[in-house]
Parts: sequence; C-alpha cells; structure tokens
Amino acid sequence: MNKLDQLKAMTTVVADTGDIASIKRFQPTDATTNPTLLLKAAKLPDCQPLLQDAIQSASDKGFADEEYLEKCTEKFTVNVGREISQIVPGRVSTEVDARLSFDTQAMIDKACHLIDLYAEADVPASRILIKLASTWEGIRAAEELEKRGIQCNLTLLFSFVQAAACADAGVTLISPFVGRIYDWYQNKADQPIPPTNDPGVKSVQRIYRYYKQHGYQTIVMGASFRSTGQIEELAGCDNLTISPELLEALAGDPGVLERKLSPEVNTATTAAPSTNEQLFRWELNDDAMATEKLAEGIRNFAVNQSQLEDLINALAR
Repeated sequence: MNKLDQLKAMTTVVADTGDIASIKRFQPTDATTNPTLLLKAAKLPDCQPLLQDAIQSASDKGFADEEYLEKCTEKFTVNVGREISQIVPGRVSTEVDARLSFDTQAMIDKACHLIDLYAEADVPASRILIKLASTWEGIRAAEELEKRGIQCNLTLLFSFVQAAACADAGVTLISPFVGRIYDWYQNKADQPIPPTNDPGVKSVQRIYRYYKQHGYQTIVMGASFRSTGQIEELAGCDNLTISPELLEALAGDPGVLERKLSPEVNTATTAAPSTNEQLFRWELNDDAMATEKLAEGIRNFAVNQSQLEDLINALAR
C-alpha cells in the first residue's frame, strides 16, 4: 500500500479543500472548508452551478444590499457542503463568518442558521461540523451549540490553553494548525526545522496525549500542513486534514508509514490547567506565537469572506 492507504488505516483522513473533483479522487472520510477554500472553489468550473444557484436563491427571496450578499454567501457555502456530503461518508466542516469571532451570541445564531439551511438541503446536523475560531467567545459559543446537539470544530488553534479550554467545553473536534505554528518558528530560525523537531508537530502530539491521558472525547485533527514529513510524524492521530497536493504526494509514496501516535501509549501525565476566562486570556497573551497567529488567521479569513462577497456581487450584476 502507498502511504495514503496506510495512513487511512490508522487515522481518519479529511480533505482540506472545497474542490469537489479532488474529493472524489482521494475519497477521504470527511472534508473541511473555510473562507479561503470557498473563495478558491467559487472560481472553479465545477462550482459555478452552485454559485449561480446561490445568487438566484437570494434574488428570488427579495434580499437586497448587504443582506443579499450575506444570504448568497451562506447559500453557496451550504451548496458546496451539500455536494461534498454526497461524496464523503463522514462529516463536512462549515465555518462561521470569522468577523463574528468575538461575539458569542452572533456565532450561535449564525451556526443555527447554517444548520437550518443544511436541513432545507436534506443534510442532517449529524453530517455537519460547525467551525468556530478558538477565541474565548468561540469556545463559549461551541459549548452552547454542543448542548443543542450541534457538533463543532474549533479552528485557528495554536496553543495548549486553547486545546484545554475546548476539551473542558465538550467540543466535538479541534483543529490545531501545524503548518502555521511551523511558519512562525521557521521565520525566526537560522536553518530548516526538521519534522521530528517541528514545534507544530510537537504541539499536536502534546495535545493528543493530554486528551487521551485525561479521557477527553474531543477529537484531535491536525491541520495546515506544509510537508508530508509533518503528516508522517502525526500518523495515528485521530484525524488529519490534508490538502490535495499532499494527498497526492502520499498516494505516490510506496514507502512504509510508521504509526507515531496511539491512545494506548502513555507518557507522564500532564496536569489539567485551569481554563477560566482570566487565565485563558493571560496564557494566550503570554504565547506570542499563538496570539499573533490567531489574530492573523481571523483577519485573513475575514478578508477572504469579503473577497467572496465581492466575487458574488460582481457575478450578480
């Protein structure tokens, strides 16, 4: 078997793309989208009918101006998610507008609305993971949504305190960003950082072992990879979401893939940190990398959301 097939035997492989053709090709269990990926998808030929349907739907319902763009974007997001749900057997992650990342109630309301739109498209809530930024407000929104039976994927996660707070909140899944952590440290390093010493890889390993040692059911899904070496160091992690380019590289590699993470392997137990709001904000603030990358990630997703709205606006004229 190639390394992708071997990885699928020990880890749930998730496609990190909105490209429907790529998802059909690699046959992952789950798929995840975000504003950046949806913006790319909106420019692909396969997605033009989905985009035009979203525009027509908003027009038919009489929406105008900013509300029109919002409804078009929501409908397109759900249209793409619905198409993906017909390909993958598992769940599709759909992101709440990053511009709401510091408003708990607004995130709850938007998440519920997206779930309602999926229901109208005959996609049950059990097939969807709502993605929220791992701000204090996002984690609180996820805690409430989980109580309502809406499963959440906490994204833009760069620090241990974010992961601990997510587990305490009972969220379904977290997405620690390996590649973006690596980027921050690599930019300050004098020489290339190997996968075995990669700070992003080590962060996910620490979170994974902490969750298993303390019996948390929250799924750890490594994300944002820069190389197959990073993926290989996390073989055995609950889930890994991988771009089509890296899926291609793994599928073309006939080498042996060693399992690196297992729930049965225990090391010294890490004490559970307190995750009240004051300590959460201090610990996050005290981590320069996590603070910078979280803020940057929210800003970039917000920009991509606006660019998607601009693209829809231009097509609708």
